[in-house]
Amino acid sequence: MPTERTEANRADRGDDATTVAELRQLVEDFVAERDWSRYHSPKNLAMSIAIEAAELMEHFQWLDPAEAQAVVADPTKRAAAAEELADVVGYCFAMSGALGVDLSQTVRAKMRRNHEKYPAAVFRGKPSYERPKD
Repeated sequence: MPTERTEANRADRGDDATTVAELRQLVEDFVAERDWSRYHSPKNLAMSIAIEAAELMEHFQWLDPAEAQAVVADPTKRAAAAEELADVVGYCFAMSGALGVDLSQTVRAKMRRNHEKYPAAVFRGKPSYERPKD
């Protein structure tokens, strides 16, 4: 089981050098070290994802597009939003474990379905709700 010290050695590794499995394990280890697994039912995790997503949305609530972009440009505000994003993703990793699904395979399969459902030639530059008429 990784310790806080070994994790600190990996902290500078970014998306290009970190696998989904490593991040899932990081979350699982954190939960196990605190004996929180009993709280990680699919229902509780789904609620936690929604709660953390709402906290992420708060950083952009009531902002027009230019103001929202200013949040991204401000390092302090961007870091605060990123913290909430990390909470959402962490709970998503935990949910994939609770459901017993391979997250990489699931995302790839969903994107294949999305490619079929929303062909680029038809939907380029259009929102998904603007379905073409048959």
